[in-house]
Amino acid sequence: MDFELSDDQLALRDGARELLDGLASPARVRAVMEAGGGFDAELWKAMVEQGWTGIELPESDGGLGLGVVEVAVLLEEIGRHAAPAPFQSTVLALGALARSGRAEQVEALLSGDAVGCVAWSARGDAVRAERAGGGWRVTGRPDPTPYAPSASVAVVVGATDDGLALFEVDLAGSTPAREPAMDRTRELGWLRFDRTPARQLGESDAVDALVDRGAVYASAEMLGGASRALDMAVEYAKERVQFGRPIGSFQAVKHRCADMLVDVEGMRSTVYWAAWCIGADDDASVAASTAKVWCSDASKRVMASALQVHGGIGFTWEHDLHLYLKRAQLDQLTFGDAPFHRARLSTLLRPRVEAGKSVI
Repeated sequence: MDFELSDDQLALRDGARELLDGLASPARVRAVMEAGGGFDAELWKAMVEQGWTGIELPESDGGLGLGVVEVAVLLEEIGRHAAPAPFQSTVLALGALARSGRAEQVEALLSGDAVGCVAWSARGDAVRAERAGGGWRVTGRPDPTPYAPSASVAVVVGATDDGLALFEVDLAGSTPAREPAMDRTRELGWLRFDRTPARQLGESDAVDALVDRGAVYASAEMLGGASRALDMAVEYAKERVQFGRPIGSFQAVKHRCADMLVDVEGMRSTVYWAAWCIGADDDASVAASTAKVWCSDASKRVMASALQVHGGIGFTWEHDLHLYLKRAQLDQLTFGDAPFHRARLSTLLRPRVEAGKSVI
């Protein structure tokens, strides 16, 4: 069985890397940060023109007709460049809206005329939804939401009397202010709902599908960032000389870099397995939570080791390592941290254990 990316997927990765090398170079990322954060409009326009927003959408609906694995390929490269663009949030929102038949909103997000965001919280009751006349109204405050300050539509997870459900909320005229955050390669905002009109998109199964994709997409970005941090550490270990020798020749540094490689390759395996499972509708939630647990923990270890290899220079504003460290810390929490997904896994696997079945 061949577990490698196909030729088409490799070509997609190479094309994405070429685009991002030009439009999401460290200098351009820093320019966005120095302007207060947010996203690079030129980069976002280029992504839209390449059809990235519709990569998972069927060709009949204006998309490229590819799949979740291809989304993960793009997100790995976006994470590798710390690219300041609302790709992950918009694709997540677009997918949820498309699965619910919201053609008008899908068209706006697909064309880049609108930006989407996804409001979710590990606290299931952070947002409450109640019926009002023939529709719904939502009340509460979810976790800080990436790209909420630029979004025109939010996909919101809310608690109803019958369990969690998925809603669409129009943000026109009510987008929040940009909040100060440690990760300045992206923007964050607090969405506050006070009996805000909403349209229901789906019930608990739609919420599960959203969380699965959100967890895998965040993991794919962490994979890209960790891979770049590993490369930076190895390059620095070859160049930095101490006691007349490159520090990469010292056993302790070799072992630390080797451990980083093991973590990165483990991240790669879990991310692409989970992306395949979602596309094949085969044990998607178990695979997604497994990827998020592994990548959240491994990302912390890789970033800590990269800092150790770089020594003092790695802690400075001038060095690019901090871009990946800070971005990873947000991704580690997005759509649930490792403890959240360990608990989710236990809930998913317990019935199999009790029935005497294999958990794999």
